[in-house]
Amino acid sequence: MKLYYAPAACSMATHIVLNEAGLKFELDKVDLANKVTESGEDFSKINSNGYVPALTLDNGEILTEAALTLQYIADRIPQSSLIPKAGTMERYRLLEWLNFISTELHKTLGPLFNPNITPEWKENQITIFSKRSDFLNQQFNGKKFLAGDQFTIADAYLFTILGWTTYHKIDMTAWPKLTDYMERIAMRPAVMKTLKAEGLV
Repeated sequence: MKLYYAPAACSMATHIVLNEAGLKFELDKVDLANKVTESGEDFSKINSNGYVPALTLDNGEILTEAALTLQYIADRIPQSSLIPKAGTMERYRLLEWLNFISTELHKTLGPLFNPNITPEWKENQITIFSKRSDFLNQQFNGKKFLAGDQFTIADAYLFTILGWTTYHKIDMTAWPKLTDYMERIAMRPAVMKTLKAEGLV
């Protein structure tokens, strides 16, 4: 497999899960502004939407969208704790979290990277994020990870998106359980390996 990524983008969640799963893969860094990869490929021909992640499978097919690539990788290693068994309530709860992260966090913080965002729009997005963080902070009462006692693909995704608060200079001290969670996830060997590979540490 080959993962097309940009440092600290949502593709980092896919990168983390590939490392957690112990699967063999290649990396190709994408210049999102110019739509060209480090190996010289025209990224617009790989994903016409122009964003990461894009995951080329061994059979040549390409998967896009962070939440989908996470599920695909985890299902390759069914004996792992990365995703519950299909058809179980635990699986549906995990999918519920993936959708929450995608729609309520990813799509809230993502627009803040837009250099043309207005101060009013930015303030509105941060207000929404604060409300979602209030909710999230409560979810870690008695839990180590988002879905319980085991690290799952939802944690890789949440860690990645919450990491954007650093770039946007959002003070997270109001949510101590979230800051503790981020510190613990950052110490996982697979996460440390990912951060190093993406030049973030």
